[in-house]
Amino acid sequence: MTTDAPHASISTVRAARLAAQGLDGGFDSPAAAVDRLVCLQAQDLAAAKWVLGSRVAGATEATIDAAIDERVLLRSWPMRGTLHFVAPEMLRPILRLTAARLMQRAAKTHRDEGIDDEVHAVARRVAVHELEGGRAATRDELQAAWAAAGIDTAGQRGYHLIWRLANEGLLCCGPVETRARQRFVLLDEWSPRRSDEPRDTDEILGRLFAGYARGHGPVTVRDFAWWTGLTLTQARVALAAAGGAVVPFDAERFVAADAPSTASAPSGHHVLAPFDEYFLGYGDRTAFCSEADALRVVPGKNGLFLPILVAGGEVVGTWRRAPVRKGTTSIEVTRFRGRPAVSRFRPAFQRWAAFWSTELGEITTA
Repeated sequence: MTTDAPHASISTVRAARLAAQGLDGGFDSPAAAVDRLVCLQAQDLAAAKWVLGSRVAGATEATIDAAIDERVLLRSWPMRGTLHFVAPEMLRPILRLTAARLMQRAAKTHRDEGIDDEVHAVARRVAVHELEGGRAATRDELQAAWAAAGIDTAGQRGYHLIWRLANEGLLCCGPVETRARQRFVLLDEWSPRRSDEPRDTDEILGRLFAGYARGHGPVTVRDFAWWTGLTLTQARVALAAAGGAVVPFDAERFVAADAPSTASAPSGHHVLAPFDEYFLGYGDRTAFCSEADALRVVPGKNGLFLPILVAGGEVVGTWRRAPVRKGTTSIEVTRFRGRPAVSRFRPAFQRWAAFWSTELGEITTA
């Protein structure tokens, strides 16, 4: 799908992105959603389950848990130093692009934490010993094993060791333990290398840009650089390597060559998770959220993103859930500029409640 205008209208961009992200009709499985979007930020596991659930018709939390345990999607640290759900065939290739730069950025932190080559080698050896043979361990169990081997895991040292080993492709998140936590496993045992993994650097870049355009388009080269954490030079190479898999949408943006045609007027009312890709997946968010409202989604610019309400492709508010009482969950909504009516979001909240196996209670406005 392309447009003839040098710069497409905001309405057209919103409609195309809703369709690309699966928010206009949904996917038939979590695997299909991850295949389209390639990577979805997932440092908050419970929130990330709803990122997928909001895109998969009829999904429940059990649907997402099953997809994780069946290994049709992986959760690790492929990009920007944070956790993502990622298509299994793309985790190792993406790490080939991103890991060295991430490790370079983390070098000072690791020195400050006393994580030198000797500590790293011991931690790696202990992790393999604890996990090989198809075993899994919690973060606390891994840290206890490291402590027994003489490694101090106080503060964030244990986390940094796990992060480093995951960036090396040794570890990844494995079976679901609780709503908000997975156990750790050896990546090569949990998800062995696949024949369809791209190996050449340009091929990886091209597939990643094509996948990003397919699941997020219309997108710019700068959007891609922000999303991946790669350089603008690498992003330009990625665009060239994508070849005919992407086509111009307007003067700056690109979409997948097989992107579906969409209506020029975006529609629908969506209840989305914190860190949802519709908000987080772009370096420039002005097409769907004003700069003033963006500060309300990320109050204090502290990296914590609130759950959002989207109407017609525009971010129009935030929301929060109350603690479950007698099997019922109430919702408090904060609307930007007092619109649209909360009642418009009730069907979306009912779908959210069904996903979490709770009854929807009262929806109030802050």
